[in-house]
Amino acid sequence: MPEPPKPVVSALIVTHNARDSLLQCVQALFASADVPVEAVVVDNDSSDGSAAAVTAEYPKATVLIQEKNLGFGRAANVGLERCTGRFVLLLNPGVVVDQTCVGRLADFMLTRPDAGAVGPRLLRADGTLDPAARRGFPLPSTLFYNTVGLSKLFPKSSRFGRENMGHLDESDVHEIDAGSADCLMFRRAALDRVGFFDPRYFMYGEDIDLCYRLKLGGWKVFYLPTATASHQELERPEKGDNRQRLYEQHRALWTYHFKHHAEEQSAFGNGLVWAQIWGAWVAKSVQQALGGGRRAST
Repeated sequence: MPEPPKPVVSALIVTHNARDSLLQCVQALFASADVPVEAVVVDNDSSDGSAAAVTAEYPKATVLIQEKNLGFGRAANVGLERCTGRFVLLLNPGVVVDQTCVGRLADFMLTRPDAGAVGPRLLRADGTLDPAARRGFPLPSTLFYNTVGLSKLFPKSSRFGRENMGHLDESDVHEIDAGSADCLMFRRAALDRVGFFDPRYFMYGEDIDLCYRLKLGGWKVFYLPTATASHQELERPEKGDNRQRLYEQHRALWTYHFKHHAEEQSAFGNGLVWAQIWGAWVAKSVQQALGGGRRAST
């Protein structure tokens, strides 16, 4: 028998207790792919039978079971070691790709050798564009504009609205600073040059950090609206999970700043950034404790 074709795309899915969503995610992946793909699933110590369910329904998928929750970055690094495709598509188990999404992302990478990564038009469950699909780096100025509310007042400003690239038409292909690890395709050759995910991040921030390193390495990151993927409606996590997510979101912001931008700032400037990040965490924690906080994004 002839050997199966080597995958062009390796889809890497890190999961933790998301069995039903995970199965829908893998189903959509295999149903949509018009290029050879493989699925590598890293199970972060799930207790809901996720790993067994994927193995039973999709035996050609590679399932790597971890004995404890490693967090996203460390688990993704485990999976990356097993990915053999020319391109690596990061997928959140709560995301479903449209029928042509994988092929269009791969085609774009094939025609743009300068692209280190490309992300699709990622839609939230209500059908609106997920702002994380096209992001600016969280520079000290960007954090300040967000803290004082200028980013909300002027979302389409190239200066004040850069956090989510609001000054660029979401229906056009364009370069971005960073996409979202919920659905983002990387060039494997680029990853081999700049390295995998930084294990200092537990969850959140790893994708921005990696995109920043790609840019430093001379690669570009793009947003491709003709490729589409959608978030599924997920069950509301427990309050303890929400608290951890909120903390990790803000810890990731400080980790990123300290790693990439602290040397450029004075001690006073770094103190202001620290106060903005952790002050926002305190305010949101209080709001969450009083029952008014929104569920942290997945």
